[in-house]
Amino acid sequence: MKKKIIMLVAFVLIIVAVFAGCKPAEDTATSGEDTKATKETESKTEEQGEEAEVFQSRTIKFLSIWDHEDPNSNAWLLNELSKEYAETVEGFSLEVEYVDITSIDQKVTILMSSNDLPEIVTYESGVRLKAVIDSGQIIDVDKTFTELGIRDCLDDGAVSLLTTLVDGKGLYDVPLGLNVEGYWYNKALFEQAGITKVPETWDEFMSVCDTLKSAGITPIVQGGADKWPMTRVLNSYVVRSIGLDALANAMSGEAHFTDPEYVAAAQMFADMASKEYFAVGMNTIDYGTAASMLMNGQAAILYNGSWFTGNLNNTEDNTAGPEGIGFFNVPLVDDSSTLGDYSMNCGNILMFSADKYDEAVGDWMKYVFPKLGDFAMQTQGSFKGFSISEMPEDTTYYTQLVADALKGATGSFLWFEAKMDSETSTLAQDNIASLYTGEMTPEEYMQQLEDSATRNR
Repeated sequence: MKKKIIMLVAFVLIIVAVFAGCKPAEDTATSGEDTKATKETESKTEEQGEEAEVFQSRTIKFLSIWDHEDPNSNAWLLNELSKEYAETVEGFSLEVEYVDITSIDQKVTILMSSNDLPEIVTYESGVRLKAVIDSGQIIDVDKTFTELGIRDCLDDGAVSLLTTLVDGKGLYDVPLGLNVEGYWYNKALFEQAGITKVPETWDEFMSVCDTLKSAGITPIVQGGADKWPMTRVLNSYVVRSIGLDALANAMSGEAHFTDPEYVAAAQMFADMASKEYFAVGMNTIDYGTAASMLMNGQAAILYNGSWFTGNLNNTEDNTAGPEGIGFFNVPLVDDSSTLGDYSMNCGNILMFSADKYDEAVGDWMKYVFPKLGDFAMQTQGSFKGFSISEMPEDTTYYTQLVADALKGATGSFLWFEAKMDSETSTLAQDNIASLYTGEMTPEEYMQQLEDSATRNR
């Protein structure tokens, strides 16, 4: 009951806070001449007459899972704002190292073993982040942002979610999204198949898939090569058939992955695969290709998050057009949840090395993060978990879909791996392809998760 209350409070805050603006704190990098004069020529403090430390900018390293040249990515946002910052601060550069999302955990583990995390690191909030917090290798964001005078640029709802995900340990990361998740669909393909209503129940959802398949249309595509997009579909049925706390209960031992209802959820996923509701070879299709297949009409439905609006708002990417893709929440199985309950998250997060943090990093933070919310909305039409001072007058159809979902959310649930330890999370993702192909039975899939969860409790 306590967990449910915490999560409900968190997302009430999201609904209120996402539309509340906050003016960026004044930064020290808006004027090149003023900045240089302030930081490089002052050699004594006014009150104490002591020699002040001369500010020296430098290269800041960013370990990223996104291509910084992709205008739809989070790395692009940070890189563009960093370019602006570099125009005012001599000697600054942001060095981006790309790591595939499937390798980021291993990369971070190796770097932590030698206490050599770079200044900025992409990671995942939740159980994995808790271990990093306990290691003492990352900064306390709440404390640091407060000292820098930019704490109010973080959306209150996102902060509440992030602290809940680490069981109240504190705020040691910043969000890169304020997302709802669900099923996006190609309107033209639905119309072609004669489907006039989006499904609200799981039975209706399966009927829609049958109708699409009968019309020669691939019902669902997911980026199976990236693994997590397939576990999101499994999670859809787990949560709607068992309850919002289904995964948390299984990880804590209050319930078990081998309980009949959990195995039944894995069976549903396997049945959808055997009925050919999924794209052929889906376990080899990457995330970007899956998104393109939805937009160009090669598949009718894609489970994704509201970060997808970056692609949808890009007229070159989205050949379906400015209103050609629709959205519906995860359909209901029973009355254990409602359509007001959304899967919600703050995306992959950023954490910052405590060892590498210095005045240069703090100065960069003061410039970039107060601007991030507005910049993301203006350039991508996306919510990033940072306060937005003013919504654009020309908000796109896709951005408005997300805003409406956030506004209408009354409760929430987490993604499949949110409460899993690293070993269990890896098993869940690595084995989902075998469940899809039939090489692993639903019982075997859930048994492996149960064995791992038991070892790591």
